[in-house]
Amino acid sequence: MGPLQERVLRLIEREALVPHDGRVLVALSGGGDSVALTTLLCQTASAGAFTLTGLLHINHQLRGAAAEADERFCHELARTLSLPITVERVDVGALARAEGISIEEAGHRARYAIFDRMAAGPGIDRIATGHTQDDLAETFLLRLIRGAGSGGLAGIRPRSGDVIRPLLAVSRAELRTYLANRGQSFREDESNLDLRITRNRVRHRLVPFLAEHFSPGIVEVLARDAAIARGDAEWIDRTVNTAVRKIVSYEKGMVTVDVDRLHGQPVALARRIAKQVLERFTDRAVGFDHVERLLDLAAAPDTPVAEADFPGARVERRGSRFIMLQQPRPRHRHTFCATGFEYQLGVPGEVAIKEAGLVVSADRAPTGTVTAMTLSARGSTVAVAETVLSVPLTVRNWRPGDTFRPLGLGGHKKLQDFFVDRKIDRDERRVIPIVTDAHRGIVWVVGHGVADDFRVTDGTQGVIILRARGLGNAG
Repeated sequence: MGPLQERVLRLIEREALVPHDGRVLVALSGGGDSVALTTLLCQTASAGAFTLTGLLHINHQLRGAAAEADERFCHELARTLSLPITVERVDVGALARAEGISIEEAGHRARYAIFDRMAAGPGIDRIATGHTQDDLAETFLLRLIRGAGSGGLAGIRPRSGDVIRPLLAVSRAELRTYLANRGQSFREDESNLDLRITRNRVRHRLVPFLAEHFSPGIVEVLARDAAIARGDAEWIDRTVNTAVRKIVSYEKGMVTVDVDRLHGQPVALARRIAKQVLERFTDRAVGFDHVERLLDLAAAPDTPVAEADFPGARVERRGSRFIMLQQPRPRHRHTFCATGFEYQLGVPGEVAIKEAGLVVSADRAPTGTVTAMTLSARGSTVAVAETVLSVPLTVRNWRPGDTFRPLGLGGHKKLQDFFVDRKIDRDERRVIPIVTDAHRGIVWVVGHGVADDFRVTDGTQGVIILRARGLGNAG
């Protein structure tokens, strides 16, 4: 057995990825990582006391003839290895449109729904995927950029339920060398080069930049950091679970929290207790701001009743207890929140949005002053392509049913889900200005995202600069 096979086997044994005499199904896309995984597990199965029961190929129906060629390749590899293969076909594009989510998110949901179904059937104990050390490093960076805590920075775990990742200690380059030495071909997915996808920009731009200018071994460094974060998070989770049993009482439709005990915990522990309680009770994503609001309520001086709304819940402080209730009572909002707002914006031009306390302006950029490399989809100043705009533009509040294609996500998303993903409070959503085009819909969610339909590339002819500034501030 070669050194690479031994490293894979060590990870399987150290992390107890497969039970003794376990049966493993390999998720085979046809790409280099999954092909290497398949052959490596074939070579290590007997030493690892597990059985490779077959292969699973999922055709996402996104790439036409290329996807069909991937499927044929996987069938041929299965025949060569004398392994049975199951092929599942999913129209991921239709799923993304129906759910109002990105292509990447729809593909992820589809894959893991199939994994769950396959693992629940007879004859399969684990499903192996080809995630590598590079995937782990990229995920660490993505989550760091988005503001994850130690649990999120742990990145991709070697095992999640019945899904295992035996290649997390192996780099993508090592796998390519291994395949070349064996003369084993694999399929290339051109979508992995699409720089509109955030992970691809991290893979092809950010990681090489860090390797060149800061650390040649950046992938190994980030993978090690993720492993450290995972160990810390697992220990903290056990500590949190112990504390929660003493502090929190779950009942049907209600949670009671001992405020004095919560407030008496070290801040790191108190934050994780608050986050766990909110997430488990509401089954929604909870951000740092939500956690801090709950802890601020715990730290407030004793009061007969204090209350606050959170995503999916209402929290009332009654003396030394929090009472957390589902379906918070409706509350009166400012008139403009109920009636909405709508203004026309010329190009060039500007409009004062008193409801949001902002001035939104549009100006033509001088030729040659803006390139794709200088742009950001977020912030108070963005650039959009003039040739696809229909003027005048409209600046209005968010409305139920709004959807758009966030830059870099590759698919449509409900604006409500977009706000939830970015942990934007419900009150704030009501006053975020939305710049729209009469024919193509949302252009800019001010301060949060530009629509992919209006993206600027290095070859774009004509660029409009959209800005937002505080009402009363100089332009």
